Amino acid sequence: MNARDELRSRMSNLSWLGRSLAQAAILVASVIGCLVLVGAAQRLGWIQVAGETNATSAEHDHAIESAFTCPMHPQIRQDEPGECPICGMKLVPTSGETKTKPTSEPEKSNGRYICPMMCTPPSTEPGRCPVCAMELVKATGGGGGDGRSITLEPAARRLAGIRTEAAQLGPVSQTIRTVGSIDFDESKLATISAYVSGRIEKLYADYIGVPVAENDDLAKIYSPDLYASQVEYLSATETDAPSRLGRSANLAELAKDKLIELGLTEEQVDELRSRGRADSRIRIRSPIRGTVIDKFAVEGDYIETGDKLYRIADLSTVWLMLDLYPDDAARIRFGQRVETEVNSIVGDVHVGRVAFISPTVDATTRTVQVRVEILNPDGSLKPGDYATARVFVPAIRQEQIYDPVLANKYISPMHPQVIRDQPGACPLCGMDLIPTSDLGYASTPLPEQEVVTVPRNAVLMTGENSVVYVETDPGRFEIRRVAVGPITDDRAVILNGIEADEMVATNGNFLIDSQMQLAGNPSLMDPSKAEEN
Repeated sequence: MNARDELRSRMSNLSWLGRSLAQAAILVASVIGCLVLVGAAQRLGWIQVAGETNATSAEHDHAIESAFTCPMHPQIRQDEPGECPICGMKLVPTSGETKTKPTSEPEKSNGRYICPMMCTPPSTEPGRCPVCAMELVKATGGGGGDGRSITLEPAARRLAGIRTEAAQLGPVSQTIRTVGSIDFDESKLATISAYVSGRIEKLYADYIGVPVAENDDLAKIYSPDLYASQVEYLSATETDAPSRLGRSANLAELAKDKLIELGLTEEQVDELRSRGRADSRIRIRSPIRGTVIDKFAVEGDYIETGDKLYRIADLSTVWLMLDLYPDDAARIRFGQRVETEVNSIVGDVHVGRVAFISPTVDATTRTVQVRVEILNPDGSLKPGDYATARVFVPAIRQEQIYDPVLANKYISPMHPQVIRDQPGACPLCGMDLIPTSDLGYASTPLPEQEVVTVPRNAVLMTGENSVVYVETDPGRFEIRRVAVGPITDDRAVILNGIEADEMVATNGNFLIDSQMQLAGNPSLMDPSKAEEN
Protein backbone atom coordinates (compact mmCIF):
# COMPACT_ATOMS: atom_id res chain seq x y z
CA MET A 1 0.00 0.00 0.00
CA ASN A 2 1.42 3.25 -1.03
CA ALA A 3 1.13 6.56 0.81
CA ARG A 4 -1.82 7.71 -1.28
CA ASP A 5 -4.00 4.73 -0.27
CA GLU A 6 -3.07 5.13 3.39
CA LEU A 7 -4.16 8.79 3.37
CA ARG A 8 -7.45 7.92 1.70
CA SER A 9 -8.16 5.27 4.36
CA ARG A 10 -7.54 7.72 7.19
CA MET A 11 -9.83 10.33 5.60
CA SER A 12 -12.59 7.71 5.32
CA ASN A 13 -12.29 6.83 9.00
CA LEU A 14 -12.44 10.50 10.06
CA SER A 15 -15.54 11.04 7.93
CA TRP A 16 -17.29 8.11 9.55
CA LEU A 17 -16.40 9.37 13.06
CA GLY A 18 -17.75 12.86 12.26
CA ARG A 19 -21.05 11.46 11.03
CA SER A 20 -21.43 9.37 14.20
CA LEU A 21 -20.74 12.35 16.48
CA ALA A 22 -23.25 14.53 14.60
CA GLN A 23 -25.98 11.89 14.91
CA ALA A 24 -25.32 11.56 18.65
CA ALA A 25 -25.49 15.35 19.13
CA ILE A 26 -28.78 15.55 17.27
CA LEU A 27 -30.23 12.78 19.44
CA VAL A 28 -29.15 14.48 22.68
CA ALA A 29 -30.55 17.84 21.54
CA SER A 30 -33.88 16.23 20.67
CA VAL A 31 -34.18 14.65 24.11
CA ILE A 32 -33.35 17.93 25.88
CA GLY A 33 -35.85 19.81 23.69
CA CYS A 34 -38.62 17.36 24.57
CA LEU A 35 -37.91 17.73 28.28
CA VAL A 36 -38.04 21.54 28.03
CA LEU A 37 -41.35 21.46 26.17
CA VAL A 38 -42.91 19.10 28.73
CA GLY A 39 -41.76 21.32 31.62
CA ALA A 40 -43.13 24.44 29.98
CA ALA A 41 -46.46 22.76 29.29
CA GLN A 42 -46.76 21.69 32.93
CA ARG A 43 -45.93 25.20 34.12
CA LEU A 44 -48.54 26.71 31.83
CA GLY A 45 -51.12 24.21 32.98
CA TRP A 46 -51.40 22.35 29.64
CA ILE A 47 -50.17 19.11 31.26
CA GLN A 48 -50.82 18.12 34.89
CA VAL A 49 -49.17 15.28 36.78
CA ALA A 50 -51.60 12.80 38.26
CA GLY A 51 -51.92 13.00 42.04
CA GLU A 52 -50.74 16.57 42.18
CA THR A 53 -53.69 18.32 40.54
CA ASN A 54 -56.03 18.18 43.49
CA ALA A 55 -53.30 19.16 45.96
CA THR A 56 -52.27 22.17 43.90
CA SER A 57 -55.87 23.33 43.49
CA ALA A 58 -56.53 22.92 47.21
CA GLU A 59 -53.40 24.87 48.10
CA HIS A 60 -54.42 27.64 45.68
CA ASP A 61 -57.93 27.84 47.13
CA HIS A 62 -56.55 27.87 50.66
CA ALA A 63 -54.17 30.68 49.77
CA ILE A 64 -56.99 32.78 48.39
CA GLU A 65 -59.30 32.01 51.26
CA SER A 66 -56.69 33.00 53.86
CA ALA A 67 -55.47 36.14 52.04
CA PHE A 68 -55.49 39.50 53.83
CA THR A 69 -55.73 42.80 51.96
CA CYS A 70 -55.58 46.54 52.70
CA PRO A 71 -58.95 48.35 52.54
CA MET A 72 -57.29 51.38 50.91
CA HIS A 73 -54.74 49.58 48.73
CA PRO A 74 -56.25 46.33 47.36
CA GLN A 75 -53.04 45.47 45.53
CA ILE A 76 -51.48 44.67 48.93
CA ARG A 77 -52.13 41.00 49.82
CA GLN A 78 -50.59 38.84 52.53
CA ASP A 79 -51.17 35.35 53.92
CA GLU A 80 -51.20 36.61 57.51
CA PRO A 81 -52.82 39.62 59.24
CA GLY A 82 -50.74 42.73 59.72
CA GLU A 83 -50.53 46.36 58.62
CA CYS A 84 -50.47 47.90 55.17
CA PRO A 85 -46.91 49.01 54.29
CA ILE A 86 -48.34 52.06 52.46
CA CYS A 87 -50.94 53.60 54.78
CA GLY A 88 -50.52 51.61 57.99
CA MET A 89 -54.15 50.42 58.15
CA LYS A 90 -54.91 46.96 59.51
CA LEU A 91 -55.24 44.29 56.84
CA VAL A 92 -58.67 42.64 56.63
CA PRO A 93 -59.50 39.15 55.35
CA THR A 94 -60.82 38.98 51.83
CA SER A 95 -64.55 38.24 51.72
CA GLY A 96 -65.90 34.86 50.63
CA GLU A 97 -66.85 36.35 47.30
CA THR A 98 -63.19 36.54 46.30
CA LYS A 99 -62.71 32.75 46.38
CA THR A 100 -61.83 31.03 43.13
CA LYS A 101 -64.97 29.97 41.35
CA PRO A 102 -65.42 27.23 38.71
CA THR A 103 -64.80 28.36 35.18
CA SER A 104 -68.41 27.55 34.38
CA GLU A 105 -69.46 30.43 36.67
CA PRO A 106 -67.44 33.45 35.61
CA GLU A 107 -67.25 36.41 38.01
CA LYS A 108 -69.97 38.93 37.42
CA SER A 109 -69.02 42.46 36.41
CA ASN A 110 -70.97 45.65 36.13
CA GLY A 111 -68.99 46.99 33.19
CA ARG A 112 -67.06 49.55 35.23
CA TYR A 113 -63.31 49.97 35.55
CA ILE A 114 -61.63 51.46 38.59
CA CYS A 115 -58.18 52.72 39.50
CA PRO A 116 -56.42 50.48 42.07
CA MET A 117 -55.33 53.65 43.89
CA MET A 118 -58.87 55.12 43.64
CA CYS A 119 -57.64 58.39 42.19
CA THR A 120 -60.67 58.95 39.95
CA PRO A 121 -64.32 57.87 39.74
CA PRO A 122 -65.08 54.56 37.99
CA SER A 123 -64.89 54.55 34.20
CA THR A 124 -67.00 52.67 31.68
CA GLU A 125 -63.99 52.00 29.42
CA PRO A 126 -60.71 50.20 30.14
CA GLY A 127 -57.48 52.15 30.04
CA ARG A 128 -55.08 53.89 32.39
CA CYS A 129 -55.73 56.21 35.31
CA PRO A 130 -55.11 59.83 34.22
CA VAL A 131 -53.65 60.61 37.66
CA CYS A 132 -51.31 57.73 38.57
CA ALA A 133 -51.14 56.02 35.13
CA MET A 134 -51.96 52.60 36.64
CA GLU A 135 -53.96 50.14 34.56
CA LEU A 136 -57.68 50.30 35.35
CA VAL A 137 -59.09 47.04 36.66
CA LYS A 138 -62.55 45.63 36.20
CA ALA A 139 -64.81 46.25 39.18
CA THR A 140 -66.11 43.15 40.92
CA GLY A 141 -69.80 42.56 41.26
CA GLY A 142 -69.80 42.49 45.08
CA GLY A 143 -71.94 44.62 47.32
CA GLY A 144 -75.42 44.44 48.60
CA GLY A 145 -76.98 43.54 45.31
CA ASP A 146 -78.82 46.82 44.87
CA GLY A 147 -75.83 48.78 43.59
CA ARG A 148 -75.73 51.25 46.47
CA SER A 149 -74.66 49.23 49.52
CA ILE A 150 -72.18 46.64 50.75
CA THR A 151 -72.35 43.95 53.42
CA LEU A 152 -69.48 43.39 55.83
CA GLU A 153 -68.99 40.25 57.84
CA PRO A 154 -68.72 40.64 61.64
CA ALA A 155 -65.04 39.63 61.65
CA ALA A 156 -64.13 42.17 58.98
CA ARG A 157 -66.17 44.81 60.77
CA ARG A 158 -64.35 44.23 64.04
CA LEU A 159 -60.92 44.32 62.43
CA ALA A 160 -61.76 47.55 60.59
CA GLY A 161 -63.04 49.16 63.81
CA ILE A 162 -66.34 50.29 62.31
CA ARG A 163 -68.60 52.08 64.81
CA THR A 164 -72.07 53.51 64.38
CA GLU A 165 -74.19 56.11 66.15
CA ALA A 166 -77.80 57.19 65.80
CA ALA A 167 -78.70 60.49 64.13
CA GLN A 168 -80.29 62.84 66.66
CA LEU A 169 -83.17 65.29 66.43
CA GLY A 170 -82.93 68.29 68.72
CA PRO A 171 -81.88 71.92 69.16
CA VAL A 172 -78.31 72.84 68.41
CA SER A 173 -76.35 76.08 68.54
CA GLN A 174 -73.20 77.04 66.75
CA THR A 175 -70.19 78.87 68.08
CA ILE A 176 -68.41 81.25 65.72
CA ARG A 177 -64.77 81.31 66.77
CA THR A 178 -62.30 83.87 65.53
CA VAL A 179 -59.28 85.89 66.56
CA GLY A 180 -58.75 89.62 66.76
CA SER A 181 -56.82 92.36 68.51
CA ILE A 182 -57.56 94.93 71.20
CA ASP A 183 -57.60 98.54 69.98
CA PHE A 184 -58.29 102.01 71.39
CA ASP A 185 -61.83 103.33 71.56
CA GLU A 186 -61.52 106.06 68.93
CA SER A 187 -64.38 108.03 70.47
CA LYS A 188 -62.28 108.42 73.63
CA LEU A 189 -59.04 109.68 72.13
CA ALA A 190 -57.76 113.25 72.53
CA THR A 191 -54.86 115.03 70.84
CA ILE A 192 -53.38 117.93 72.85
CA SER A 193 -52.05 120.67 70.57
CA ALA A 194 -50.54 124.11 71.20
CA TYR A 195 -52.98 127.03 70.83
CA VAL A 196 -50.16 129.60 70.85
CA SER A 197 -46.55 129.69 69.75
CA GLY A 198 -43.84 129.80 72.38
CA ARG A 199 -41.35 127.75 74.34
CA ILE A 200 -42.10 124.72 76.52
CA GLU A 201 -40.89 125.47 80.04
CA LYS A 202 -42.29 122.42 81.80
CA LEU A 203 -43.81 119.06 80.90
CA TYR A 204 -45.75 117.61 83.81
CA ALA A 205 -46.67 114.41 81.94
CA ASP A 206 -43.11 113.60 81.01
CA TYR A 207 -43.35 109.99 79.80
CA ILE A 208 -45.66 107.74 77.80
CA GLY A 209 -48.03 105.66 79.90
CA VAL A 210 -48.55 108.14 82.73
CA PRO A 211 -52.22 108.29 83.82
CA VAL A 212 -53.86 111.71 83.95
CA ALA A 213 -57.18 112.98 85.26
CA GLU A 214 -59.45 115.53 83.65
CA ASN A 215 -58.09 119.11 84.07
CA ASP A 216 -54.65 117.89 85.19
CA ASP A 217 -51.79 120.18 84.15
CA LEU A 218 -49.83 118.68 81.28
CA ALA A 219 -47.39 121.44 80.26
CA LYS A 220 -46.41 125.08 80.90
CA ILE A 221 -45.64 127.25 77.88
CA TYR A 222 -44.06 130.73 77.73
CA SER A 223 -45.88 132.80 75.07
CA PRO A 224 -45.50 136.57 74.40
CA ASP A 225 -48.63 136.47 72.22
CA LEU A 226 -50.67 135.15 75.12
CA TYR A 227 -49.26 137.86 77.42
CA ALA A 228 -50.38 140.62 75.02
CA SER A 229 -53.88 139.16 74.79
CA GLN A 230 -54.15 139.03 78.59
CA VAL A 231 -53.10 142.68 78.89
CA GLU A 232 -55.73 143.60 76.30
CA TYR A 233 -58.41 141.76 78.27
CA LEU A 234 -57.43 143.39 81.58
CA SER A 235 -57.45 146.83 79.97
CA ALA A 236 -60.96 146.26 78.63
CA THR A 237 -62.25 145.20 82.05
CA GLU A 238 -60.60 147.96 84.16
CA THR A 239 -62.33 151.05 82.71
CA ASP A 240 -64.88 152.69 85.01
CA ALA A 241 -66.13 155.59 82.91
CA PRO A 242 -69.93 155.38 82.63
CA SER A 243 -69.82 156.76 79.11
CA ARG A 244 -67.52 153.92 78.05
CA LEU A 245 -69.28 151.18 79.96
CA GLY A 246 -71.10 149.69 77.00
CA ARG A 247 -68.10 149.86 74.72
CA SER A 248 -65.76 148.41 77.38
CA ALA A 249 -68.11 145.52 78.08
CA ASN A 250 -68.11 144.67 74.39
CA LEU A 251 -64.31 144.89 74.21
CA ALA A 252 -63.99 142.75 77.33
CA GLU A 253 -66.16 140.02 75.80
CA LEU A 254 -64.13 140.08 72.60
CA ALA A 255 -60.88 139.90 74.54
CA LYS A 256 -62.22 137.03 76.65
CA ASP A 257 -63.24 135.09 73.54
CA LYS A 258 -59.75 135.58 72.14
CA LEU A 259 -58.17 134.20 75.31
CA ILE A 260 -60.41 131.14 75.18
CA GLU A 261 -59.43 130.62 71.55
CA LEU A 262 -55.80 130.75 72.68
CA GLY A 263 -56.40 127.80 74.98
CA LEU A 264 -57.43 129.31 78.31
CA THR A 265 -60.41 127.79 80.09
CA GLU A 266 -63.28 129.73 81.66
CA GLU A 267 -61.75 129.11 85.09
CA GLN A 268 -58.37 130.43 83.95
CA VAL A 269 -59.96 133.59 82.53
CA ASP A 270 -61.87 134.21 85.76
CA GLU A 271 -58.66 133.64 87.72
CA LEU A 272 -56.85 136.17 85.50
CA ARG A 273 -59.54 138.80 86.08
CA SER A 274 -59.53 138.29 89.84
CA ARG A 275 -55.74 138.44 89.92
CA GLY A 276 -55.61 141.56 87.74
CA ARG A 277 -52.18 140.77 86.42
CA ALA A 278 -51.18 139.24 83.10
CA ASP A 279 -49.07 136.13 82.95
CA SER A 280 -46.89 135.26 79.97
CA ARG A 281 -47.11 131.56 80.76
CA ILE A 282 -50.02 129.24 80.04
CA ARG A 283 -50.71 125.84 81.53
CA ILE A 284 -52.07 123.20 79.16
CA ARG A 285 -54.64 120.96 80.86
CA SER A 286 -55.99 117.52 79.97
CA PRO A 287 -59.53 117.59 78.55
CA ILE A 288 -60.23 113.94 79.49
CA ARG A 289 -59.26 111.27 81.98
CA GLY A 290 -56.97 108.67 80.47
CA THR A 291 -53.43 107.56 79.74
CA VAL A 292 -50.73 109.32 77.73
CA ILE A 293 -50.07 107.09 74.72
CA ASP A 294 -47.92 109.53 72.68
CA LYS A 295 -45.62 112.45 73.57
CA PHE A 296 -44.36 114.68 70.77
CA ALA A 297 -42.22 117.32 72.57
CA VAL A 298 -39.65 117.78 75.32
CA GLU A 299 -38.88 120.66 77.66
CA GLY A 300 -37.16 123.58 75.94
CA ASP A 301 -38.71 122.99 72.51
CA TYR A 302 -40.04 126.01 70.61
CA ILE A 303 -43.45 125.23 69.18
CA GLU A 304 -45.83 126.85 66.75
CA THR A 305 -49.59 127.10 66.89
CA GLY A 306 -51.11 123.68 66.13
CA ASP A 307 -48.05 121.58 67.03
CA LYS A 308 -48.95 118.31 68.78
CA LEU A 309 -47.89 117.84 72.39
CA TYR A 310 -49.68 114.70 73.61
CA ARG A 311 -52.13 111.99 72.63
CA ILE A 312 -54.35 110.67 75.43
CA ALA A 313 -56.65 107.63 75.43
CA ASP A 314 -59.40 106.73 77.86
CA LEU A 315 -58.94 102.97 78.36
CA SER A 316 -62.10 102.45 80.41
CA THR A 317 -63.60 101.17 77.15
CA VAL A 318 -61.68 99.35 74.40
CA TRP A 319 -62.52 97.93 71.00
CA LEU A 320 -62.02 94.35 69.88
CA MET A 321 -61.44 94.27 66.12
CA LEU A 322 -62.49 90.99 64.48
CA ASP A 323 -62.32 89.71 60.91
CA LEU A 324 -65.15 87.31 60.06
CA TYR A 325 -65.97 85.42 56.91
CA PRO A 326 -68.98 86.92 55.14
CA ASP A 327 -71.26 83.96 55.92
CA ASP A 328 -70.41 84.24 59.63
CA ALA A 329 -70.77 88.02 59.67
CA ALA A 330 -74.24 87.68 58.13
CA ARG A 331 -75.39 85.70 61.18
CA ILE A 332 -74.57 88.28 63.85
CA ARG A 333 -76.21 91.63 64.58
CA PHE A 334 -75.66 94.89 66.42
CA GLY A 335 -75.66 94.48 70.18
CA GLN A 336 -74.99 90.73 70.11
CA ARG A 337 -73.06 89.29 73.05
CA VAL A 338 -69.42 88.33 72.43
CA GLU A 339 -67.09 86.50 74.81
CA THR A 340 -63.38 87.22 74.49
CA GLU A 341 -60.19 86.03 76.14
CA VAL A 342 -56.83 87.72 75.68
CA ASN A 343 -53.75 85.63 75.14
CA SER A 344 -51.85 87.30 77.97
CA ILE A 345 -54.45 86.43 80.64
CA VAL A 346 -55.62 82.86 80.11
CA GLY A 347 -58.98 82.06 81.68
CA ASP A 348 -60.07 85.69 82.17
CA VAL A 349 -63.19 86.02 80.00
CA HIS A 350 -64.54 89.48 79.13
CA VAL A 351 -67.96 90.14 77.67
CA GLY A 352 -68.65 92.79 75.05
CA ARG A 353 -71.27 93.63 72.47
CA VAL A 354 -71.12 94.14 68.72
CA ALA A 355 -70.95 97.87 67.98
CA PHE A 356 -70.32 97.90 64.23
CA ILE A 357 -70.42 95.49 61.28
CA SER A 358 -68.65 96.71 58.16
CA PRO A 359 -70.95 96.98 55.13
CA THR A 360 -68.13 95.94 52.78
CA VAL A 361 -65.88 92.91 52.28
CA ASP A 362 -62.13 93.48 52.34
CA ALA A 363 -60.82 92.90 48.82
CA THR A 364 -57.55 91.36 50.05
CA THR A 365 -58.59 89.14 52.96
CA ARG A 366 -62.20 88.53 51.80
CA THR A 367 -63.39 89.13 55.36
CA VAL A 368 -65.81 91.51 57.06
CA GLN A 369 -64.55 93.66 59.91
CA VAL A 370 -66.62 93.57 63.09
CA ARG A 371 -66.06 95.90 66.04
CA VAL A 372 -66.90 94.83 69.58
CA GLU A 373 -67.11 97.32 72.46
CA ILE A 374 -65.83 96.01 75.79
CA LEU A 375 -65.84 97.72 79.20
CA ASN A 376 -62.34 97.78 80.72
CA PRO A 377 -62.66 99.37 84.17
CA ASP A 378 -59.54 97.70 85.59
CA GLY A 379 -57.40 98.33 82.51
CA SER A 380 -56.52 94.65 82.10
CA LEU A 381 -57.25 94.78 78.36
CA LYS A 382 -54.32 96.45 76.65
CA PRO A 383 -54.47 97.76 73.08
CA GLY A 384 -52.29 95.72 70.75
CA ASP A 385 -52.88 92.43 72.56
CA TYR A 386 -54.30 89.48 70.63
CA ALA A 387 -57.55 87.87 71.72
CA THR A 388 -59.87 85.01 70.82
CA ALA A 389 -63.60 85.58 70.53
CA ARG A 390 -66.72 83.40 70.64
CA VAL A 391 -70.15 84.34 69.34
CA PHE A 392 -73.05 81.97 70.01
CA VAL A 393 -75.62 81.85 67.20
CA PRO A 394 -78.48 79.48 66.27
CA ALA A 395 -77.42 76.68 63.94
CA ILE A 396 -80.28 77.62 61.61
CA ARG A 397 -80.58 81.30 60.77
CA GLN A 398 -83.60 82.99 62.37
CA GLU A 399 -85.25 86.37 61.97
CA GLN A 400 -85.15 86.94 65.73
CA ILE A 401 -82.93 85.80 68.58
CA TYR A 402 -83.53 85.93 72.30
CA ASP A 403 -81.15 87.65 74.71
CA PRO A 404 -82.52 88.05 78.25
CA VAL A 405 -80.38 91.15 78.81
CA LEU A 406 -81.88 92.92 75.78
CA ALA A 407 -85.49 91.71 76.03
CA ASN A 408 -87.88 94.72 76.14
CA LYS A 409 -84.95 97.16 76.48
CA TYR A 410 -83.67 100.30 74.78
CA ILE A 411 -80.13 100.52 73.47
CA SER A 412 -77.83 103.27 72.17
CA PRO A 413 -77.26 103.01 68.39
CA MET A 414 -73.62 104.04 68.88
CA HIS A 415 -72.71 102.52 72.26
CA PRO A 416 -74.24 99.04 72.73
CA GLN A 417 -73.14 98.94 76.38
CA VAL A 418 -75.74 101.64 77.14
CA ILE A 419 -78.94 99.66 77.81
CA ARG A 420 -81.96 101.20 79.53
CA ASP A 421 -85.45 100.11 80.57
CA GLN A 422 -87.03 103.33 79.27
CA PRO A 423 -86.52 105.45 76.15
CA GLY A 424 -84.26 108.47 76.41
CA ALA A 425 -80.95 109.86 75.21
CA CYS A 426 -77.55 108.17 75.27
CA PRO A 427 -75.40 109.80 77.98
CA LEU A 428 -72.30 109.39 75.81
CA CYS A 429 -73.35 110.59 72.38
CA GLY A 430 -76.76 112.17 73.04
CA MET A 431 -78.53 110.07 70.41
CA ASP A 432 -82.00 108.70 71.12
CA LEU A 433 -82.15 105.15 72.44
CA ILE A 434 -83.91 102.66 70.16
CA PRO A 435 -85.97 99.58 71.14
CA THR A 436 -84.04 96.33 70.84
CA SER A 437 -86.96 94.77 68.98
CA ASP A 438 -86.00 96.96 66.00
CA LEU A 439 -82.68 95.09 65.90
CA GLY A 440 -84.25 91.60 65.84
CA TYR A 441 -84.25 90.76 69.55
CA ALA A 442 -87.32 88.89 70.80
CA SER A 443 -89.08 90.04 73.95
CA THR A 444 -89.87 86.47 75.06
CA PRO A 445 -87.96 83.17 74.75
CA LEU A 446 -88.32 81.56 71.33
CA PRO A 447 -89.29 77.89 70.82
CA GLU A 448 -86.24 75.73 70.24
CA GLN A 449 -85.72 74.76 66.62
CA GLU A 450 -85.00 71.05 66.21
CA VAL A 451 -82.77 69.73 63.44
CA VAL A 452 -81.21 66.38 62.51
CA THR A 453 -77.55 66.12 63.48
CA VAL A 454 -74.86 63.45 63.19
CA PRO A 455 -71.32 63.26 64.56
CA ARG A 456 -69.02 65.44 62.54
CA ASN A 457 -66.77 62.53 61.51
CA ALA A 458 -69.73 60.62 60.08
CA VAL A 459 -69.84 62.94 57.04
CA LEU A 460 -67.40 62.35 54.20
CA MET A 461 -66.93 65.49 52.13
CA THR A 462 -65.06 66.30 48.95
CA GLY A 463 -65.84 69.36 46.87
CA GLU A 464 -69.59 69.57 46.45
CA ASN A 465 -70.20 65.94 47.45
CA SER A 466 -71.15 64.94 50.99
CA VAL A 467 -72.10 61.35 51.82
CA VAL A 468 -73.04 59.36 54.92
CA TYR A 469 -73.13 55.57 55.24
CA VAL A 470 -76.29 54.32 56.96
CA GLU A 471 -76.51 50.84 58.49
CA THR A 472 -79.93 49.74 57.28
CA ASP A 473 -79.48 46.10 58.40
CA PRO A 474 -76.81 44.46 60.56
CA GLY A 475 -73.59 44.67 58.54
CA ARG A 476 -75.28 46.30 55.52
CA PHE A 477 -74.18 49.88 54.84
CA GLU A 478 -75.99 52.05 52.33
CA ILE A 479 -74.64 55.27 50.84
CA ARG A 480 -76.69 58.44 51.29
CA ARG A 481 -75.94 61.74 49.63
CA VAL A 482 -76.76 64.49 52.14
CA ALA A 483 -77.04 68.27 52.29
CA VAL A 484 -74.90 69.52 55.16
CA GLY A 485 -75.88 72.63 57.10
CA PRO A 486 -73.87 74.42 59.80
CA ILE A 487 -71.11 72.41 61.46
CA THR A 488 -70.41 72.79 65.18
CA ASP A 489 -67.39 71.60 67.13
CA ASP A 490 -68.55 67.96 67.14
CA ARG A 491 -71.86 67.80 65.24
CA ALA A 492 -73.00 68.41 61.67
CA VAL A 493 -76.51 69.55 60.79
CA ILE A 494 -78.11 67.43 58.04
CA LEU A 495 -80.71 69.35 56.06
CA ASN A 496 -81.86 66.33 54.05
CA GLY A 497 -80.76 62.79 53.21
CA ILE A 498 -81.24 60.93 56.50
CA GLU A 499 -83.84 60.78 59.24
CA ALA A 500 -83.53 60.85 63.01
CA ASP A 501 -82.59 57.57 64.75
CA GLU A 502 -80.94 56.10 61.64
CA MET A 503 -77.59 54.49 62.43
CA VAL A 504 -74.65 56.12 60.66
CA ALA A 505 -71.04 54.96 60.47
CA THR A 506 -68.79 57.24 62.52
CA ASN A 507 -65.55 55.27 62.41
CA GLY A 508 -64.25 53.18 59.53
CA ASN A 509 -66.46 54.91 56.98
CA PHE A 510 -63.47 55.42 54.69
CA LEU A 511 -63.08 51.62 54.62
CA ILE A 512 -66.72 51.26 53.63
CA ASP A 513 -66.26 53.87 50.92
CA SER A 514 -63.19 52.09 49.51
CA GLN A 515 -65.09 48.79 49.37
CA MET A 516 -67.90 50.58 47.53
CA GLN A 517 -65.38 51.81 44.97
CA LEU A 518 -63.89 48.34 44.55
CA ALA A 519 -67.35 47.00 43.85
CA GLY A 520 -67.98 49.74 41.29
CA ASN A 521 -70.83 51.14 43.40
CA PRO A 522 -71.48 54.84 44.03
CA SER A 523 -69.01 56.30 46.52
CA LEU A 524 -67.63 59.60 47.73
CA MET A 525 -65.75 60.09 44.46
CA ASP A 526 -68.88 59.52 42.36
CA PRO A 527 -72.12 59.51 44.40
CA SER A 528 -74.34 60.39 41.45
CA LYS A 529 -75.30 56.75 40.85
CA ALA A 530 -76.86 56.61 44.31
CA GLU A 531 -79.39 59.23 43.25
CA GLU A 532 -80.13 57.35 40.04
CA ASN A 533 -80.98 54.22 42.01
